[in-house]
Amino acid sequence: MPSARSHVNLDEPKYDQSTFMGRAKHFLITTNPLNVLATSKQLDEAKDIVERYRKGEDLPHLTDEQIWDAKHLYDSAFHPDTKEKMFILGRMSAQVPCNMSITGCMMTFYKTPREVIFWQWFNQTFNALVNFTNRSGEHPVSPIHLGISYSLATTGAVGTALTINKLVKRFPPIIGRFVPFTAVAAANCINIPCMRSREIMHGIPIFDENGNRVGDSTHAARSAIGQVVFSRIMMATPGMMIPPIIMQSLDKKPFMIARPWLNAPIQVLLVGFFLVFATPLCCALFPQKSSMAVKHLELDLQEKISKLPHPVERVYFNKGL
Repeated sequence: MPSARSHVNLDEPKYDQSTFMGRAKHFLITTNPLNVLATSKQLDEAKDIVERYRKGEDLPHLTDEQIWDAKHLYDSAFHPDTKEKMFILGRMSAQVPCNMSITGCMMTFYKTPREVIFWQWFNQTFNALVNFTNRSGEHPVSPIHLGISYSLATTGAVGTALTINKLVKRFPPIIGRFVPFTAVAAANCINIPCMRSREIMHGIPIFDENGNRVGDSTHAARSAIGQVVFSRIMMATPGMMIPPIIMQSLDKKPFMIARPWLNAPIQVLLVGFFLVFATPLCCALFPQKSSMAVKHLELDLQEKISKLPHPVERVYFNKGL
């Protein structure tokens, strides 16, 4: 069997990232919940294959598809910077099962202040764990910075939920079911900019189309963070906006009235169904390698780029997740 070396480039995703469908396929693989079930032995074997292949070792017993499978399994569990195996609940493959459970409970238990406080706190604690697990290896988030972000996001989510809960009591019950979504959206608007405040203050690396670094831009950082916040809110929208409408109808059915304990598991399953698709599709809304016209950068960067031997009209940057 011929070597797969000439066919597989493990430094780039398998699918074309310049198209929405290519990005969607990439994130469908990255967020695949089944990867959570991989054993430590399977993960270590995948890591061994990827590392040997990258060193240029010939692996004739493996097909292209087997090498890609190993790469995808490796990416699902190992940190891209440190190469260390990540805590299981912080992995991208754990996002759907964890978020469906937490979101389903937030939407089931939202009526009393005690329920609101507990589940919004629990959700933000999980988000902080994910952010810590996926922190940058080059510029890691300090425990103090993480703690401030966690506290602000939790306070924002709880405060929003409690305030809106009071306001919606005069409206039909269906309106109250959308309170958790509002709280989660508010928390995302607080948490992500806080976690990435260093980028807002100091900028993120920007590159020309050939990958040459041309500086650091705060304007690019704000664009990247805005895209991520929008994606996160859109990711939560189907699973937190559609199930309440379905549950409002189901709650009136005799079988639900006789079995109120079914409310939570049905809601969790409904949220999970939407998250399976919403998570990868919303991650794919914007290219990971985003771009910006030079004329929208800071004036000093515009001047710097205009003086280059080959000035460019667009720059590129990693938007993050």
